Order: sequence, then structure tokens, then C-alpha cells
Amino acid sequence: MSLIDRIEENPIIAAIRHENDLQFALDSSVSTIFLLHADIFNINQLVDRIKDNGKNVFVHMDFLEGIGKDKKALKYIARNIKPDGIISTRSSHIKYAKEENVFSIQRFFMVDSLSYETTIKTVKTTAPDMIEVMPAVIPRVISRISKQLDIPIIGGGLVTTKSDVIEVLKFGAIGVSTGKKELWNL
Repeated sequence: MSLIDRIEENPIIAAIRHENDLQFALDSSVSTIFLLHADIFNINQLVDRIKDNGKNVFVHMDFLEGIGKDKKALKYIARNIKPDGIISTRSSHIKYAKEENVFSIQRFFMVDSLSYETTIKTVKTTAPDMIEVMPAVIPRVISRISKQLDIPIIGGGLVTTKSDVIEVLKFGAIGVSTGKKELWNL
């Protein structure tokens, strides 16, 4: 089953900001975990632990501490840490991930019409495997993006209720990332 299929089958994604939340995510029904905080000392152990529990793991490159943000850093993560994929706001990370055949999710923040247009243009240039649109509680924008781009979309940010999850999925996202533990077992 592909990464996209797993997310479509179980669209709640645990977004882990604190290591002490990891066990809760591992015990939950989520199939995918976004590591939003890790460092050079714990990244290997965290990724292995998640994978050993049969879950997909994506490392957020922008928040990884103690390792550079360049091509060598991504190559090291891809070849030595071996997550299922990476997340980044940076187009260069998406380019490097493609070179290393690593699944990539590019994260975009929607604040105005210019950021919307920039997102469309950037995705067409960088060609990530998936995008994450933030904040997710703007479902009409997710709907517009899903009609303009032929790429899976995850909604993330400010998702706090079950109705937020349902609304985001209804408008075209295949998954919803959230740090709200209460939603990880929906």
C-alpha cells in the first residue's frame, strides 16, 4: 500500500511537537506521524521507533536541530535515518528529496491571495509528492487548490475539533495533520 493510500485510508496524521507525545501517537490508530521536532541525537531512535510500530514517519527538515539545512543534510537523513519522507517549506529541500528519491511534502501557509498564487506556481515548479496547506481551517481554499493542482493535499494547523477534520476532508484534502491528541483516534 502506498503512502498516499495509507493516508487516504486513515486521514488523521499525528503531528508530534514533543517527544513525550510520541507514545500516545504510537498507541493511537493513526498510520502516519509527522515529526515536527527532533535533533541530531534522537532522530534515528525516533524514526526507528515509529517504523517498528508499523507507522509511516515524515521528518520536518525545517525543525530538525543540530544538522544543516543543505543538500548534504537531506542526503544524510535519506540514506542513514531513512524516514518514509520529509516535510519542508523550502523548495530546495523538495528538490534535494527528489534527487534522493525521498517522498516529499511541501508545506504552504495561506495568508492572502499572493500566498495562494505563489503556492500554485511553486508546486508546478518543485513538483512535491504532496502538499500541506495551513491553516487547514480554510476549506474553501483547499477546495480551490485541489481543483487547480493534480496533487494530494493535507490540511494542517488550527485543527481542534472533529468537525474541523470532517470539513477539511469534505473539501478535498486526503488527510489532516493535528497536534490534538484527542483527535488521533477518530
